[in-house]
Amino acid sequence: MHVHVILKAKPVAGVVTIAPGASLAEAARLLAEKRIGALVVSPDGKRVAGILSERDIVRELGQRGVGCMSETVESVMTKKIVSCAPSDTVEEIMQKMTDGRFRHMPVMEGNTMVGLISIGDVVKARLSELAMEKDALEGMIKGF
Repeated sequence: MHVHVILKAKPVAGVVTIAPGASLAEAARLLAEKRIGALVVSPDGKRVAGILSERDIVRELGQRGVGCMSETVESVMTKKIVSCAPSDTVEEIMQKMTDGRFRHMPVMEGNTMVGLISIGDVVKARLSELAMEKDALEGMIKGF
């Protein structure tokens, strides 16, 4: 299965983004409101400047206390982004996420973001693949 199939299966199209100059408090409110684990930091909704996850906010709170919540997203975000293409496979993405120990990955076509996938999306896709393989094998064994 490829990333473009995962994107089509997502219930909500689009990516929730936040401006680099927004505060961590704004980001935390948006994460809670949307019930998501990460925001793509983008000046225009298409280019990726970074990613801000729940982990990033918790890390800063643990190190610096609640005073950090007035800091900008840009000062805390993960700047080194690993992305994927719509043509990448589930196996490739699982390996990248496992090796990098991250849970969200922008999907890029050239320099333009076309989606965001999470580890949950990838696991769901892989489980679907495995179920189809299982059904096909059972069909062959039982003669269906």
